[in-house]
Amino acid sequence: MNIIKKTLLHTTLWLFIIILFLYVGTAGFNSTDAYLIHFINMSILNVALFYINLNLIIPVTLNKQKYIAWMLACMVIIVSLVAIKYGEIYYLKSFTYINIAENGQPKLKTPVFWQFILSTIIINGFFVFISTVYKFTVDWFYNEKEKRDLENQGLIAELAFLKSQINPHFLFNSLNNIYSLAYQQSTATPHAILKLSEILRYMLYESNDTRVALHTEIAYLQSFIELQKLRFKTDINVQLTVEGNIQQQQIMPLVLISFVENAFKHGVATDANHPIAILVLVNDNKLLFTINNKKSNDSKDETGGIGLANVIRRLDLTYPNKYKLNINNNTSNYYCELYIDL
Repeated sequence: MNIIKKTLLHTTLWLFIIILFLYVGTAGFNSTDAYLIHFINMSILNVALFYINLNLIIPVTLNKQKYIAWMLACMVIIVSLVAIKYGEIYYLKSFTYINIAENGQPKLKTPVFWQFILSTIIINGFFVFISTVYKFTVDWFYNEKEKRDLENQGLIAELAFLKSQINPHFLFNSLNNIYSLAYQQSTATPHAILKLSEILRYMLYESNDTRVALHTEIAYLQSFIELQKLRFKTDINVQLTVEGNIQQQQIMPLVLISFVENAFKHGVATDANHPIAILVLVNDNKLLFTINNKKSNDSKDETGGIGLANVIRRLDLTYPNKYKLNINNNTSNYYCELYIDL
């Protein structure tokens, strides 16, 4: 909130409070001009006390943990305003202690000295108290907002880092596949390079937002599958089934690719009796993604990879308490089931 809006808001609020208390304080009789002037003067002094404590005393004492200095400063300003208020009453003769006459007209009388002093100290102390509470309340909300902003920036930075890990991981595997085709002098090599360039274009330029259209993400999966088909001399068996309305939904980009890549990397894609089965089912705002594949007996990537751990962390950050991941990984079969509340 900029300074102009903040000033207008505070001014409007104080005017409302002063008018409200003036109305309540004068209800039932016709107030004199002197009483109105006195009430306004007292209100201005109270508001001034509020901001003196808020903008002057607290910043140079409490904010620096000088508690005794703050109490002494508050005592000085409270006593000073008691003297100013009593002087205003004494010299202007605008007495605040009012008895209501039988005819409904106000009857002014001079207040008892110590009674006035005590009540004024209480009023002044109240405005010091509410300004202190206001200061700490505003600071608390500001600090919480700043904390959330820092946390969000940290999460965004972490997501960006995790996403940056996907590209070289995927690129490394794809280049290995294309190298294998080139080594075999396969005529499919140029097509594989073209497919890879299309996929990288999506990864680098179209998936920079926190959400992408679900249908574009599925198209990306289809392109990835087409690229994988070029690796094999024989036909591969992959069943990609898409059900539901995928046109209106959005999803975190590159979240499903790790599971599909894992199926090709560690699974058997050439067994017609055990195809790689991929299902994308959308029902309202719910997404069900499953993948089932037979595992290969060949040992691959003994050093492990970052794909699955990466995607789980990204799910934690982007869909906290809004996703469920079940993985059944045995010696012969791998099954993954992912639910996401989009």
